[in-house]
Amino acid sequence: MSGVVYLFLAHLGVGITFTLLLVSKEAGSKFFRFNAGLAAGFIAAALAFRPDVDAPGGAVVTTNAVVALGVALAALTVYWIIAGRVLGWLRPGLATIATLAGAAAAVFHGLAVPSTSGEPLTVLAALTSAALLGSTCTAMVLGHWYLVIPSMQVKHLQGAVGFHIITLVLRIAVVAAVLVVSMSGPLSSGSSVGRYITSLDGIFFWQRVLFGLAGPALLGYMTWETAKIQSTQSATGILYVDLFTVVVGEVLASYVLLSAGLAI
Repeated sequence: MSGVVYLFLAHLGVGITFTLLLVSKEAGSKFFRFNAGLAAGFIAAALAFRPDVDAPGGAVVTTNAVVALGVALAALTVYWIIAGRVLGWLRPGLATIATLAGAAAAVFHGLAVPSTSGEPLTVLAALTSAALLGSTCTAMVLGHWYLVIPSMQVKHLQGAVGFHIITLVLRIAVVAAVLVVSMSGPLSSGSSVGRYITSLDGIFFWQRVLFGLAGPALLGYMTWETAKIQSTQSATGILYVDLFTVVVGEVLASYVLLSAGLAI
């Protein structure tokens, strides 16, 4: 279970980092400082609670991944310190460093976990997981930020929701590809994909699909339509629920990956 928590916290922090370069400066320095601090907090928690290498799920904690997360954490910490201050012009460079280091950590996670779908799809699963978590969280925070800056244009929320929908589509595409490829081989548990998803353990698979993919797809569409009519408070309320479903889905996805070797 500690491996699941580690992956979730690391990918959420990395995903939020991905969005630092995408949101308009109109959101204000406090928004970027908050998000950088949030991302740094999640990555620090992931490193603090990472399992031992010999523990169940500990194989995902490689030296390369830890170093990459450490670099991302250092860049985010400096970013948080200087946001809105004299050296604020360094923020884009620091965000780029943190993004690249975070992406590298996700790649190392994908390479470290044995999966029936193979390394390329497992790496894509890790990257899209981080992107989906980060885009959902940032969209929710940005929606809330309209209470802080009521004059901010609604197009920025629409852009964040649009990015969230793109990451969700990519996540669904990767999951579909993983299932197609995995049908021809056994899982790490020894059973086939068909037998696994129809067994008692398959409840985790179906919850992952329903809560983590179907739920966000419906809620993402509702948020997009709500943002189009410039109802930022309603859109933010939907995004709170959306974030909850995405979190549940990605936690379950990490569990299925580490327990059955299925990178969904």
